[in-house]
Amino acid sequence: MRDRLFSIIYKYNLRPNRTLGQNFLIVPDIIERNVKRAELSEKDTVLEIGPGLGVLTDELSKKAGKVYAIEADSRMIEILQREYSWPNVELIKGDAVKVEWPEFNKMVSNLPYQISSPVTFKLLKHEFERAVLIYQLEFAERMIAKPGDRNYSRLSLMVQAKANVELVERIGRGAFWPRPKVDSAVVVLEPKPEKERIELNENLVKALFQHRRSTVVSALKKSAHMLGTDKKSIKNYLSSLPHAEKRVFQLSPEEVLDIEVYLRDNGLLSQKPEKGLN
Repeated sequence: MRDRLFSIIYKYNLRPNRTLGQNFLIVPDIIERNVKRAELSEKDTVLEIGPGLGVLTDELSKKAGKVYAIEADSRMIEILQREYSWPNVELIKGDAVKVEWPEFNKMVSNLPYQISSPVTFKLLKHEFERAVLIYQLEFAERMIAKPGDRNYSRLSLMVQAKANVELVERIGRGAFWPRPKVDSAVVVLEPKPEKERIELNENLVKALFQHRRSTVVSALKKSAHMLGTDKKSIKNYLSSLPHAEKRVFQLSPEEVLDIEVYLRDNGLLSQKPEKGLN
């Protein structure tokens, strides 16, 4: 697997595109573990973002019934088409953040770090069963952070409102070529049962976490314009606001929902949340 990767690199005299965040995973054991974590069978349709030189894609093709691989680099697409003859892999040229995703039930990817956030939020708006993804370690730690933790953020809240998330493996920089400046981690995401998922108004979440260390009352005063209202209007209702004196970074998804319901009931929040994981 590793020899195949470097033979392709030398054959085409490749220079990784840093703008696209190309860092190729070169440790076969990690790839094998991630494929195993995905629990694939011929019934599964897998989405891969950023197949690169096809090392992971090749392993996915052996286990899944269908693999869709979205790649932004046209040269990589050409190389994959020349080097592999997968009967069950469909390559899609485009920006994974912008293109429409095909239907899939599992995602397995070594994500380009600069699109980790938009890809994650886009994933949470799709129906899926399991995702096994490699992120920058710091990003992964924010995904699993609990209310009150130093790393707890809008990302933590929005992910945990809809999915169970687990950091299952840390990966050193030497596992990639070229070697990145940061460590990485493998994260497994599984949607929560439908009755446990919490749909949150994204404008409200953004308004609160603009001031994550402030109290809820203070954050909403400062960010009233983000809710389509003004500080004077919202001030009249803050005395009865749920969890008013908590710091924003201490709020659980359930508590943010309490705040959302209160604001909506009092006509201070009109935009409905976007649906995800329907």
